[in-house]
Amino acid sequence: MKKQARHHCHVENPSTWIKYRKGLCNDCNAVCCSLPVEVRIDDLVRMELIDPFEAQEPAKQLAKRLKKAGLIDHFNFKHELFTLARRANDDCIFLDPHSRRCTIYSKRPATCRNHPQVGPRPGYCAYQAQGAR
Repeated sequence: MKKQARHHCHVENPSTWIKYRKGLCNDCNAVCCSLPVEVRIDDLVRMELIDPFEAQEPAKQLAKRLKKAGLIDHFNFKHELFTLARRANDDCIFLDPHSRRCTIYSKRPATCRNHPQVGPRPGYCAYQAQGAR
């Protein structure tokens, strides 16, 4: 029987990440869900955090409301990017802490849909086997 090599990635150190391959997410501990996630207004609509009517409001006003509601941590005024809130352990607020699966998977933002093609090291991910965290 062939023994698999154990590789431990560190989310804060992209040089330790491994090349992404299909199926890698199946037994991963959702480490990518502890990275900061930047979203745009169309993502907020898809995620149902705002409705299409609210999307017409000034982004600064939306940011103020979403921050107060604990849904975002930061707003980049220049680029109109919202950074989703994270828990104290850095997990995304939409990650189920027990199953380690996204609770809004079908409505997830473009950043998540396009991972790992986009991010700190495109084409690579901070894979960690379930239970290794």
